[in-house]
Amino acid sequence: MTRDTLFLLAPGFFDNERREYCPECAEISGLLSYYPAIKDSLDIVYQPIAKPRADIVALLGDKNQNCPTLVLSQGSPSFENCGIMQKNGHCFINNARDIGRYYSQRFGTAVPRGTGPI
Repeated sequence: MTRDTLFLLAPGFFDNERREYCPECAEISGLLSYYPAIKDSLDIVYQPIAKPRADIVALLGDKNQNCPTLVLSQGSPSFENCGIMQKNGHCFINNARDIGRYYSQRFGTAVPRGTGPI
């Protein structure tokens, strides 16, 4: 991977006998609309609500299928206090607030409210 990859659930998926969206994925989509330079720096892959989510499983294994998940490329910087984990040789972040904290350190964006000091 030469660019970071962001895995999101597709908006408007069908589950529980109705159309739904993932609030955490919507939070990250909103962040990307606030800061388009971030969106331009990564690849976005939409995943189905149903598991297994093959694209994520191929990189991180069966136990790491959460969305949103940001998989960092080999050249991406690492920062403390961003919830970065490792699996199968990949560094990744698997929740919206930690992804927001990572972007605040990497791109100088605002920090998600309520996440404490970086």
